[in-house]
Amino acid sequence: MNLHPPISPVTSAAAPPRWAVRAAHLTALVVLPSGLWRIAMVLGYPAGYTEAGFGPFETPGSKAWMLTLSVLCELVAVLTIGLVRPWDDVIPRRLPLIGGRRVRPMAVVVPAALGAIALTALWANVPWWWTFPHEDMTPTGHLLVGVLYQPLVLWGPLTAAVTLSYYPPSHRTAPGTDRLRAPTPGGGWVG
Repeated sequence: MNLHPPISPVTSAAAPPRWAVRAAHLTALVVLPSGLWRIAMVLGYPAGYTEAGFGPFETPGSKAWMLTLSVLCELVAVLTIGLVRPWDDVIPRRLPLIGGRRVRPMAVVVPAALGAIALTALWANVPWWWTFPHEDMTPTGHLLVGVLYQPLVLWGPLTAAVTLSYYPPSHRTAPGTDRLRAPTPGGGWVG
């Protein structure tokens, strides 16, 4: 028995800004080159490492870690698209106890903003990749890996920009209404 009445989204007053939609999709793309590089290593290609330098990456644990990291990074990046799509309006009904309830904007904004800050700090040194010695890499590999990782510098700022476009969620609500409308016991709509 579902204790929560059905919820219907309010017709949006306006779509999210076009730049925010593009930035959200670009976020998923900036993570892709480094992920593909790690997957090449999982498949046994040295990907710019010398024979001795590649040795530690040939263990099952290293391969599992690189594959997991690649998939998780891409999934987290794709979540940014949710800030410009209606994915977050209502928690899916299939989830027990909380299914069918609306998602509060701050429950989306706070983790997205914290993630943007963390990603910006994490990848801030990537532009200086070539100034750090990498004796375990070939000169071509050193250049290639630096190029493949450079897009990650954009991940945090893009996430921050899309998060700022999301909140306040003016593009998701009609003026003077709540974010979602719920039916009343008599069958009408509140909101």
